[in-house]
Amino acid sequence: MSEHHPAPPRTTAPVGNDHRRRPAVLGAAGDGWVDFDLPGVAIGTAEYPDGPTGVTVLSIPGGARTAVDKRGGAVGVSGGFPYHHALCFAGGSSFGLAAASGVYDELLRRTGYATDFGSLPVVSGAVVYDFTPRDNAIYPDAGLGADGLRAVRADRVAVGRVGAGVGATVGKVDNARAEWGGQGAAFARVGPARLLVLTVVNAIGVIVDRDGGIVRGNLDPATGRRRHPAEDYAELVAAATPDLAPTGGNTTLTAVVTNVRMTDTELAQFATQVHSSMHRAIQPFHTIADGDTLFALTTDEVTVPAPSLRLGTVAAELAWDAVLSSVDAA
Repeated sequence: MSEHHPAPPRTTAPVGNDHRRRPAVLGAAGDGWVDFDLPGVAIGTAEYPDGPTGVTVLSIPGGARTAVDKRGGAVGVSGGFPYHHALCFAGGSSFGLAAASGVYDELLRRTGYATDFGSLPVVSGAVVYDFTPRDNAIYPDAGLGADGLRAVRADRVAVGRVGAGVGATVGKVDNARAEWGGQGAAFARVGPARLLVLTVVNAIGVIVDRDGGIVRGNLDPATGRRRHPAEDYAELVAAATPDLAPTGGNTTLTAVVTNVRMTDTELAQFATQVHSSMHRAIQPFHTIADGDTLFALTTDEVTVPAPSLRLGTVAAELAWDAVLSSVDAA
């Protein structure tokens, strides 16, 4: 029987940020590390262990052009600009959007409080709903967002239950069969091109490996078997079950960062291609109950032929690796 990673069912208690007793944890190790080498890019995490909930901050001080691909019926994003100096992924659902303001606060401090137009930073926030497996209302706020930026490092990123993925769950056909998700990453150098994928997987779908096996989610506690959601939904449709409302609170957030120069059109297609590919690793994906969002960013440092098609194909495989690393199945 495979190892089980059940997520506890949710209960409700009136405990919020004002009730936190433990300090924030910066730069937690998670379940492992992924090394990367992409000049000008750094990633940091910070968590409130009383949640648990957290943030993951992607920092690009020199800026990066961006294409955003948003899908599903429950997207939670603030900003979504065509250019960024940082991204802030956070738990806490819509409340967690406050964390991005903390990244802004810290960037303002770092510029000596410069407010001339050329000094203004650009930051977007994106959130996952991580209240399902816990009994409190603690969420990532501005202070935690600033902590995440303070914790960035340019050599490796933590994966597993860490940062914005510390409270993530997957395989939620029924919350009683959910298991822990998490944060994943993958990096590759291909000639002069460099590619980094960062993802936080909090999907209604299950996670699938390259052999087609379900490695996390939708676990039947009675049999120890992980079912493909298609089996469950087919049975519900065949039985004409009236209650087909999907389990809410699901989202996969992804950033794909490269140093390869692309036109705006190429970058947008690159984002679409990579995001579409992720359905192989997460099934189902982009549902009405998910808020999947992918940011594709380029620092425009090197040129390669046909970057959208070729790099998109390579990045698609990295995205699968990143999803698997979020649950230590790579």
